Amino acid sequence: MPIRLPQFLRARRPAMPDRVEIDGGSLPVTVRLNARARRLILRLAPGGEGVVVTLPRGTAPAAVASFLERHRGWIEDRRSRLGGAIRVEPGAVLPFRGRALQLVGDPAPRLLRLEEGEDGLLLRVGGEPQRFARRVGDFLKREARRDLQAAVDRHAASVSLRPASLSLKDTKSRWGSCTSDRRLAFSWRIVMAPPFVLDYLAAHEVAHFVEMNHGPAFWALCTRLCPRTQEARAWLKREGAALHTVDFRPAP
Repeated sequence: MPIRLPQFLRARRPAMPDRVEIDGGSLPVTVRLNARARRLILRLAPGGEGVVVTLPRGTAPAAVASFLERHRGWIEDRRSRLGGAIRVEPGAVLPFRGRALQLVGDPAPRLLRLEEGEDGLLLRVGGEPQRFARRVGDFLKREARRDLQAAVDRHAASVSLRPASLSLKDTKSRWGSCTSDRRLAFSWRIVMAPPFVLDYLAAHEVAHFVEMNHGPAFWALCTRLCPRTQEARAWLKREGAALHTVDFRPAP
């Protein structure tokens, strides 16, 4: 009869790393298991607030810790590119449809006007100072809905299927989603990206109307709908996290 050791004598399995040390502190680590993954994959979490490691089944915690150690320089470099958070306030410059958008406070209480200035786009925002960030956010959400709806309608017509609904969210984990009954959801922050990136995102989710997977047939359809698919994917991987550094909380 085998002898069962007391709990305190049993060997404990090493835990997966939950933080990675970098210059100036440490970052939380999110570990995600993907049975289809063939190697460890590292990416920066939106806003640079942590890192995400995708790993194949059976990967040992020690291998993850070693992987993170080898890539500390990459993590620090990517975070440095993000810079600090951009607070939405008069004088701030935000990305908008791939261009620079300068925010201008105005005494007119109901004013909200987009203008083409000498040095680029201007958004004149009136009203109370404590509502400034909220009004800017509402403007971006309206523009995002208009751009996304137009792109979705165009791509949906190409596959002869219509979306059941389209909603906007402020998600950090994904830019868009599509359910089996064709309900679409998008991060409204995509309106800050260049238009070809937004077009790709719409094409990606509409392609799921036909292919509810990410297999070869899906990517072929996605590329047919949006020929700049690979370029847009590379842009999101390289620049997407920076869109989450724009802070729409009211000024203290």
